[in-house]
Amino acid sequence: MTQLTVGETVAERTVELSRDSLVRYAGASGDFNPIHYRDDVAASVGLPGVLAHGMLTMGLAVQPVVEWAGGADRILDYQVRFTRPVVVDAASGTSVGVSAKVGALEEGVARIDLTVTVDGQTVLGKAQVRVRLDA
Repeated sequence: MTQLTVGETVAERTVELSRDSLVRYAGASGDFNPIHYRDDVAASVGLPGVLAHGMLTMGLAVQPVVEWAGGADRILDYQVRFTRPVVVDAASGTSVGVSAKVGALEEGVARIDLTVTVDGQTVLGKAQVRVRLDA
């Protein structure tokens, strides 16, 4: 990795999610909660629509950092706060934007701050990844 500076953008990505994405994730994770695929169930519990799995959102948000860093073994810590649900429309799906910037540097470690948005609204708060920089 080249010399980093605080505030530098190291990765950006937009990920398209569809209802098919949610079904595939449910199969892989074993999380078949119907709020992730049935509009009627989501509405019955007061949700604005079918929601993406929280762990799916977390995983797709960190992936650009994993690729930038050169592999998952460089990730020392990853934490987020869920601030808004990610609603996935049956017809149009949704787009999740991820921007990763250097938030702090300490010896051999970079704190990468993630901004994760849907429709211009942040869906993960205090999303931070600590990345080992040394070989």
